[in-house]
Amino acid sequence: MAKRRTTRLTLFVITFLSLVAFGIFVPVFALLPPLSSHSTHHPTPIKKVSAKKFEISADQFWKDGRAFQIIGGDLHYFRVLPEYWDDRLLRAKALGLNTIQTYVPWNLHEPKPGAFNFDGIANLVSFLKHCQNQGFLVMLRPGPYICGEWDLGGFPPWLLDIKPALTLRSSDPAYLKLVERWWGALLPKIAPYLYKNGGPVIMVQIENEYGSYGNDKAYLHHLIRLAKYHLGDDVILYTTDGGTRETLEKGTIRGDAVFSAVDFTTGDNPWPIFGLQKKFNAPGKSPPLSAEFYTGWLTHWGEKIAQTDADFTASALETILGRNGSAVLYMAHGGTNFGFYNGANTGSDESDYKADLTSYDYDAPIRETGDINNSKFKALRRVIEKYAGQSLPPVPPDNEKIGYGSIHLTKTGNLLDMLPHFDVVESENPMTMDSVGQMFGFLLYVTEYAAKDNINDRILSIPKVHDRAQVLISCSSGLTAGRPTFVGTIERWSTGRLNLPSTNCVSSINLFILVENMGRLNYGQYIFDRKGILSSVYLDGSILSKWKMYKIPIPNLNEIPENNPIKQASYSRVFDISARKKLKEKHVIVSKEPAFYAGQFHIDNEDQIKDTFISFNGWGKGIAIVNDFNVGRFWPSMGPQCNLYVPAPLLKPGENVVMIFELEDPNPELVVSFVDQPDFTCDPDTAAVAAAVIATAAAPTFALPAAFIAAPTFANAAIPPTSIALKATVGFTSISYALDLKRKPSTTNNMEITMSKYKNR
Repeated sequence: MAKRRTTRLTLFVITFLSLVAFGIFVPVFALLPPLSSHSTHHPTPIKKVSAKKFEISADQFWKDGRAFQIIGGDLHYFRVLPEYWDDRLLRAKALGLNTIQTYVPWNLHEPKPGAFNFDGIANLVSFLKHCQNQGFLVMLRPGPYICGEWDLGGFPPWLLDIKPALTLRSSDPAYLKLVERWWGALLPKIAPYLYKNGGPVIMVQIENEYGSYGNDKAYLHHLIRLAKYHLGDDVILYTTDGGTRETLEKGTIRGDAVFSAVDFTTGDNPWPIFGLQKKFNAPGKSPPLSAEFYTGWLTHWGEKIAQTDADFTASALETILGRNGSAVLYMAHGGTNFGFYNGANTGSDESDYKADLTSYDYDAPIRETGDINNSKFKALRRVIEKYAGQSLPPVPPDNEKIGYGSIHLTKTGNLLDMLPHFDVVESENPMTMDSVGQMFGFLLYVTEYAAKDNINDRILSIPKVHDRAQVLISCSSGLTAGRPTFVGTIERWSTGRLNLPSTNCVSSINLFILVENMGRLNYGQYIFDRKGILSSVYLDGSILSKWKMYKIPIPNLNEIPENNPIKQASYSRVFDISARKKLKEKHVIVSKEPAFYAGQFHIDNEDQIKDTFISFNGWGKGIAIVNDFNVGRFWPSMGPQCNLYVPAPLLKPGENVVMIFELEDPNPELVVSFVDQPDFTCDPDTAAVAAAVIATAAAPTFALPAAFIAAPTFANAAIPPTSIALKATVGFTSISYALDLKRKPSTTNNMEITMSKYKNR
């Protein structure tokens, strides 16, 4: 018996030592990185795994036991119609990408407290399925703050009306409680689509560039615990911060609980930054990753459209990929800021305000319309093809565009005539848009003041308005009562004063102030960006009181309000005119009074439905809605965007209806044109000249109402701020870095422009 026990013991020891030796040496050799920086030229390292697994070790990404190089791109589902998700993903595949990165905007998914929306363009789960069906992995960025040139950085604006005021992006318990509710609704939907569960999601980002904003580690740790609670302890979490020691110190979490990625100026030497990145990750847990490799840049109203050199951008990408680094193109495809969701930035103070365009083309390789027949797509594809490890799919042709021609519109109603149909809130003092529940679009403030028996102008002052206020006045009653007269605008970036003309009104004068929310700030210290009139309103130094605030019901993205009086008025008038065979007016007496216009055009069959653009040549500023879909803001008089993109899925066979809310300067002939190409060549100088020519040629002469005996004058000219700093990116071929309406934008070539907004990136 003793001998048998000894033999068994000997066999056990030999077996145990063999297994130990095998377990030690095999993984060591399996984890060795490739000998060459060109992974396509040598066998891919392999690890043995028993199930689908994405992991980080040996300073590399590993997918199912094979070393994996992320060649990704940002493509935001909420900036593309769902009908076009597959089309854009197909083009990203042709570019050579293997991973899609996307933000998740809280405000789109919880537009009202506790009311969650995951339908239509907000159907994130459907988008993830589309990504997986086309063979993409996904890097998900659920915030809760996302930046992304998106209104309020993705935060729902109702957060701003909570009392006491929340401290956003912090460990404020009241704020965290709302984040917990939001992620409690979102993350369980994501869990089944994690890679370990058979889905495409390989990593989930915590916050976004937090090191450029704060240093509240308790906040970041809370988000980590919350994410792991819903997604599991083994989920790969990551942060993205600018590639400086300061931003990484503040925005990262030491240890191996969270992977720290970086972003930096395109054209910077990436490898010293990747070396710095390594110091903020656990040993062996720092594969070099640029989570935002900038292919272009954003553009604000009043600037020249941003464009970067294709070869320069491609060369910078190869500097990363050529040494087995990973990169995510920001953007691979920009898309469109439909509705009222565009973001905004500031300069040195919150009055130095710059709103983003409706187009989020970004000069990306896949353009706003999905077009890829351009030099940047081709240059990037040539580089990516070297490192993709397989042949790239063929490049699809650009989608066909069509111009449907000119359409005559009809005025369906002046804004001020429709007030009885709008919801109204009354208050002694002006209330903010957030406080009255008007989270986006426009709010009309109305009060009155006593007339004076003198001819001196009176000074209206609004110390703080966000963002743009149009001022009109009219006599309250009597023989002199008539149409309201436009006086001028007071903008966030102006001094806030306006001269009101003297009148012959008998008793009192109505004061109308239409305030536009042009988009909340999405970045920086002033992000707590409430809208509307934020101060008292003064007339000759005295406070005006007894206000009525009318909510203008223009639908936002993914929103169709019921019983909309604007829609009812527009449709009834349009179809009434259609029944009378569209009796046209050759010339219309136009005024600067905000009004609604509508028209229709016919498409014979499905084959004629193509992408198109609405040209607003000769119009001023406003909102366009096509078949009940808010396609965004137009402002050709400021530029550079002249046209709005109308994707084909918005159109239908038969009659298609276009509605426009024009704030001040309608085209004298009330015509819009559907054309077959984008146009970003508008600027304040040329737009002003064109408008003057059109007005002189087409508009009849007419006199001001008799009630006004003095033309309005401005106490201070209200123009956008000068010295708008731009672009933390080099290689720009066309940039306006300073806005001065007295001169044309400048042009630079391969010039580094430092933008204060992103100085820490």
